[in-house]
Amino acid sequence: MAKTELTTASVLAFERKLDPSDALFSAGRWKDMANGEQWSAVGIHEKSVRGTISNRLKTKDQDPAKLDAAIENPNLQKVDVATLPNDADTLRVRFTLRVLGGAGIPCACNNANYSAKLQATVQGYVNAVGFGELSQRYAINLANGRFLWRNRIGAEQIIAEIRHWVDGKPVQTWRFSALDFSLRNFVVPDAAQADLARLAAVIQAGLAGESYTLLEVVAFARMGDGQEAYPSQELILDKGDKKGQKSKTLYKVGEVAALHSQKIGNALRTIDTWYPSEAGEDLGPIAVEPYGSVTNQGKAYRQPKAKADFYSLLDGWVLKDKAPDEGGQHFVMATLIRGGVFGESDKE
Repeated sequence: MAKTELTTASVLAFERKLDPSDALFSAGRWKDMANGEQWSAVGIHEKSVRGTISNRLKTKDQDPAKLDAAIENPNLQKVDVATLPNDADTLRVRFTLRVLGGAGIPCACNNANYSAKLQATVQGYVNAVGFGELSQRYAINLANGRFLWRNRIGAEQIIAEIRHWVDGKPVQTWRFSALDFSLRNFVVPDAAQADLARLAAVIQAGLAGESYTLLEVVAFARMGDGQEAYPSQELILDKGDKKGQKSKTLYKVGEVAALHSQKIGNALRTIDTWYPSEAGEDLGPIAVEPYGSVTNQGKAYRQPKAKADFYSLLDGWVLKDKAPDEGGQHFVMATLIRGGVFGESDKE
């Protein structure tokens, strides 16, 4: 009997294995961090501003008379803002993170042979390499406060506390000075080596399915009394009547300023340093995405033509038994941990 050629499943989906909640904002005094759970929530309020014309003008609009006429019509805007109270100098950001096992096991797959080969490939990776490197990088992104995004910039001090919860009780707590870590690499300061290793071991156990892993992450960023904080910005898809519409809408849970769980997840998976780069280019880690997409640069660093994208590496590994280099294997596994729908479309 002829051997059936293995092909990619047309239905192939994976659940994410790093599952963060939204991150909620509160504010208080740096010296009162011990009572952070009682701090007041940071709200969002509306502000009306009178802007000026500052965009690049078309050649036909650069006539002095036209420009003067445009400037006479102010750029009126309504925007959302979130600020610390005038008697609070520290932003507190809190979220929880579940680390789930079963990485590489599809939640939907319509090809049993492909699913079996994929899981055998993943198990080979676990046996040979393990989740140690990925867990270390995820742990560093918790310790360095990368998930604070713009709130990390310009902060005088940042403390990241991570608690491991079991049976509804915190059993371990780690405390890191986030600014001691660089966002450009995954070097661990000497003083943080032991605690970081323990945190990474807990994450690794969760990814391996050896234990249930729930982490509480709390960051304290000392920014200054009354300073602006930066929740996620909402994408308004239904523009409707633009008259009187806000030009910036910030995300809130109830009445509390917050970061999207998706934005937290993006920060945690910003671990890809294995992508191809041009000589002398030092972008640092990028978020794990199938094509290495960096939207704020409008560039994909993992091009299919270079066989560096997720699909090329996965197909070569599973269908042709051509294992990528170790960095490529880490990237493929990190993408499966990220989750998504990766089936092969039958449309040309």
